[in-house]
Amino acid sequence: MDKSFEPSTFESKWYAHWEATGLFKPSGDASKPAYSILLPPPNVTGTLHMGHAFQHTLMDTLIRYHRMRGFDTLWQLGTDHAGIATEMVVSRNLHLAGKGETRDGLGREKFIEKVWEWKQESGGTIERQMRRLGSSGDWSRSVFTMDPMPSKAVIETFVRLYEQGYIYRGKKLVNWDPVLKTAISDLEVVSEEENGHLWSIRYPLVDATYEHVERDAEGNVTLRETRDYLVVATTRPETMLGDVAVMVHPEDPRYAHLVGKQVRLPLCGRTIPVIADAYVDRAFGTGVVKVTPAHDFNDYAVGQRHGLPMINLFTDTAHLNDAAPERFRGLDRFEARKAVLAELETEGLLVEARPHKLMVPRGDRTGQVIEPYLTDQWFVRMDEFAKKGLEAVESGRVRFVPDTWTSTYRHWLENIQDWCISRQLWWGHRIPAWYDEAGRVYVGRDEAEVRAKHGLGENVALRQDSDVLETWFSSALWPHATMGWPDPEAMAARGFDRYLPSSVLVTGFDIIFFWVARMIMMTGHFTGEVPFKDVYITGLVRDKDGQKMSKSKGNVLDPIDLIDGISLEALVAKRTSGLMKPSDAPKIEKATRKEFPNGIPAFGADALRFTFASLATHGRDIKFDLARCEGYKNFCNKLWNAARFVLMNTEGFTASGVPTPTTDAERWILDRLQQLLREVEVQFTAYRFDLASQAMYEFVWNEVCDWFLELAKPALQGGDAAAIASTRHTLLYVLEQSLRVLHPLMPFITEEIWSHVAPKLGLGGGSISVQAYPAFDAALTDARAAADIEWLKSVISALRSIRSQLGVPPGKAVPLLLSGKGDAAQIERHSGGLKFLARLESIGWVQGDPPPAAAAVLGELTLLVPLEGLVDLEAERARLDKEIRRVEGEIAKCQGKLGSGTFVANAPAAVVEQERRRLAEWTTMLEGLKANRGRL
Repeated sequence: MDKSFEPSTFESKWYAHWEATGLFKPSGDASKPAYSILLPPPNVTGTLHMGHAFQHTLMDTLIRYHRMRGFDTLWQLGTDHAGIATEMVVSRNLHLAGKGETRDGLGREKFIEKVWEWKQESGGTIERQMRRLGSSGDWSRSVFTMDPMPSKAVIETFVRLYEQGYIYRGKKLVNWDPVLKTAISDLEVVSEEENGHLWSIRYPLVDATYEHVERDAEGNVTLRETRDYLVVATTRPETMLGDVAVMVHPEDPRYAHLVGKQVRLPLCGRTIPVIADAYVDRAFGTGVVKVTPAHDFNDYAVGQRHGLPMINLFTDTAHLNDAAPERFRGLDRFEARKAVLAELETEGLLVEARPHKLMVPRGDRTGQVIEPYLTDQWFVRMDEFAKKGLEAVESGRVRFVPDTWTSTYRHWLENIQDWCISRQLWWGHRIPAWYDEAGRVYVGRDEAEVRAKHGLGENVALRQDSDVLETWFSSALWPHATMGWPDPEAMAARGFDRYLPSSVLVTGFDIIFFWVARMIMMTGHFTGEVPFKDVYITGLVRDKDGQKMSKSKGNVLDPIDLIDGISLEALVAKRTSGLMKPSDAPKIEKATRKEFPNGIPAFGADALRFTFASLATHGRDIKFDLARCEGYKNFCNKLWNAARFVLMNTEGFTASGVPTPTTDAERWILDRLQQLLREVEVQFTAYRFDLASQAMYEFVWNEVCDWFLELAKPALQGGDAAAIASTRHTLLYVLEQSLRVLHPLMPFITEEIWSHVAPKLGLGGGSISVQAYPAFDAALTDARAAADIEWLKSVISALRSIRSQLGVPPGKAVPLLLSGKGDAAQIERHSGGLKFLARLESIGWVQGDPPPAAAAVLGELTLLVPLEGLVDLEAERARLDKEIRRVEGEIAKCQGKLGSGTFVANAPAAVVEQERRRLAEWTTMLEGLKANRGRL
């Protein structure tokens, strides 16, 4: 092995070896239990971001762990065609090419050809990055959502759902991006608080008045007047041109007599009714609101309840159309806002304008304000699906981890709306519907089927619907579409019956409804199965301060940069390019230079993966701090150096099987290894990657590296040939077992070290990734040896602490005197280890009065290191005084708890008993310290 840990020298080498030798493929061995995971398909346009890397690490850990446990494992990989994102990327590339080509100029067929060309050349970036992270999925089975197999599933699903009455076409309000000119999902809308205005406008009443009252802070009437108008407040005055009613609360006494009356709509001259609906918040503004069903989702619901007409004011680019008064037609919505306000003010109808913070919905791709837009779309009726989706979880066939997310899932499905599945794009699965010249719609798997089914001859002109299905539609079919459904031959070849349901889905809480729920509903509807047994919901990866990572904030981290490192200049260039607001660049550059003056060092994939695992709590947010990454790179380095120590001390030595220990140190470390294995199994089963990684870290760093390597030295350097041989065997065995335990989380370094260790244990070639994962073995536990070594560790630690406090040089041997009660046989057994590890020249018991000495109390045993020639006695008196005060403080805490009737009565009995034991221990320690102080 190389002297220093340099991950770049072996990580790519090992991944290429794993993939070339087919280690990631499922075995297909029917005698083994199956274990499968579906990769949430990332966008083909994308790159690996921190959220991906986090979740992929956890999935890969589970796959590697179960592969080593003998399961027939399948990690089903794939990518999503990402309709909107891909069209944007290819359109931008056309513009940058400078050939004058545009999407609309090329036309549908030629543009789609360009998209496929881009897909072949650049669409595999994220898959290459997944390999760099160590993802051990079966790439030979990877599925792209536009491949023939899933495309067939999409068309089949649409046709069947249409024939069953679940799919329909209708005019409804949707989220509309006026730049992309397509409907988008709620998940693609980012709503953030922005500064705006609230405008109050007079709507004149027609043949009606009411008494308006204003009161002061004490409730006294300060103004009473009769008004022949209502005051309506709005943040979007341009939409008033499409108002069809004004609305008050049915229990608002101020306006009860006006319900059913009319107001004259300003600037338009139309009269519209006053209606009553409990949706109105009486405390907001004047308690009167405008109703514009074609331009507000809440108003749309009101319009449905009251049978109101819907007036769509906008074109698909958010310019006013012919439904607006002629003088406003053709204006952009924001230009129209200015024109409307100016005219209202001229006519004396604008009461006031005041600053107002409001939530503004913007498209996550374009940054444009999203418009609620009334348009013809395709929808899926969701009521029956929701009931089936709820039943799958309520029955326990699908389990959420943590189970707190079950309530979120339930809430969404109990308040479900019909699903808009069409998009006004060209890239995607084109809707299999055709129209004749009269506008009648025909649905079928292809045009030939439509003509045959409906008896339409070639003389009947048909045109296919120009829309495509949104990508969430094809993603909802992911569990069974990737397994070959609906083709029986493909299903058999891909192991449909073996790998469905999959074992666990690892995903984020933000897509429980958009993806998880829909997969449960669609897979259940078409196959009768649930798509997965467990749904492990991860938190959202944020920066170290808990802020969401975003390009506009300049706090995005690229996992590949953390693996391979990046210079400061390259990092600045990456963070400041492609900003939605170029004006943010100087601020982001300044912050980046301050935070990373030397760029980001290369941590390697293993350190990054271990960091992710250590952060994988069951919380909602994951705060990612590079300091943790640095710490786990040090852990890799510690493991590397420990392996080199073992290999150097076993040069020319070979062994096989489980060692037969001859020393207590060996028995202890084998016992500790078994406790680790039991803990890891529990935590992996519970998806507590943080606790599993913590247990591994503590075992390898503290017990193997800090203690066992030291405890092994007396035997290795002694004259007992049997002890030397068994210790060498145990060193190799424990290292090799530790590598196996760590492998699912840290595949590269463990494979590299294992390749050097395995031959010494007769394990030959191959890969650590297909070795059996270590299992708990009760025969290797040894409570007596474990207790003995824990005692030895405490003695050595206490003596090292004394040496450190006294400033005794590391090489200087000191005498040790013992007083009080101790196990003489135990002390004798470990005298050699004590002398070697604590640098003792002798061990003896106090005879008569002890000399002035530095002391440590371990239970009833006192350790004394004579001070003569070692230390300033005055300094030792000060040290003991400080320690006595600390122990007295601990005793006071214990006495305070035990003296509290509430604590004794309400705390669990075990806790109370533990506190009593602590009091006894602290008291014994205090007595020993005071005795030592008295001797000085």
